[in-house]
Amino acid sequence: MSKKFGIHARNLLSNLVISSLIGATAAHAAAPVQSEQAPGFYRQQVGDAVVTAVYDGYLDLDPKDLSGMTQQQIQVHIAKLFQAKNSTVQTAVNAYLVHTKDNLILIDSGSSDCFGPTVGRLVDNIKLAGYDPADVDTVLLTHLHPDHACGITTPGGKPAFPNATIWADRKDADFWLKQSSASKLPASQHVFLKMAQAAVAPYAAQGRFKTFTGSDTIVPGVTVVPSNGHTPGHSSYLVDSGAEKLLVWGDIVHFHAVQLPHPEVTIEVDVASEEAVASRRKILAEATQQKWLVAAAHHPFPGLGHVRKEAIGYSWVPVEYAPLKTAAKVK
Repeated sequence: MSKKFGIHARNLLSNLVISSLIGATAAHAAAPVQSEQAPGFYRQQVGDAVVTAVYDGYLDLDPKDLSGMTQQQIQVHIAKLFQAKNSTVQTAVNAYLVHTKDNLILIDSGSSDCFGPTVGRLVDNIKLAGYDPADVDTVLLTHLHPDHACGITTPGGKPAFPNATIWADRKDADFWLKQSSASKLPASQHVFLKMAQAAVAPYAAQGRFKTFTGSDTIVPGVTVVPSNGHTPGHSSYLVDSGAEKLLVWGDIVHFHAVQLPHPEVTIEVDVASEEAVASRRKILAEATQQKWLVAAAHHPFPGLGHVRKEAIGYSWVPVEYAPLKTAAKVK
């Protein structure tokens, strides 16, 4: 082989290697950007029960709907948690499946088609979590606002949980299921009455909408904790399993950046503001004293954590991602 031919061969080989590397780099760079989030569920063990937080989506709330502090003070608290100033604040809508030995319970149900395209994902996320909505036997509603109650019914008006009995406090049902309550609400909230009535209708027709009063125990291991004010019959639920407890508190807090340090701050959709503040103070104090795990409808997903007492007000300590105790056992 001539020297000239050898040089030519080496150059050709070098060019082939470079071309291959360039091609590989180009192929790697061409990988599509992945924009889908992980499925919206998270599991937490509470004693012998498995609790699954389920994400329905989010709503944009306006800080101008808050009262009890100046807007300047409110914006300071929002900025401390790196939430955007002088704009709406993204607020999660969470619900919770509680799987006990005997029951599959859903606490709150999300928004269905009542609040637009950013919410209404609850049923899909329940399925992604490995559950069939038909296996839910009990739905406990903290109250009948549309982001908590509309999800019991599909956009087509059929039961989303065809084998479940729906429960709500009698005072809440008496208020939201009567059109005469419109006189007690701002005009912008009149539509909430129609939404609640439409959601409940298919269950009521089948005798599967029921009400409770006070601190009833509806299913074993779950006790009603009255926390009225945000709505006339707003209720929280205490899940008691083994040595552990979880408080599902509904709408005790909407803006965690503001209302935890300052429980006196109210929101426009509170039906009875003073009563809502009293309930919030009571629930926050008890959750702190008892060191209950809390499931919050409008905290950042999965909305699970503890409340910690501070010099002024309270703060939130979210759970840390972890496998279930049963899954962590060495086989």
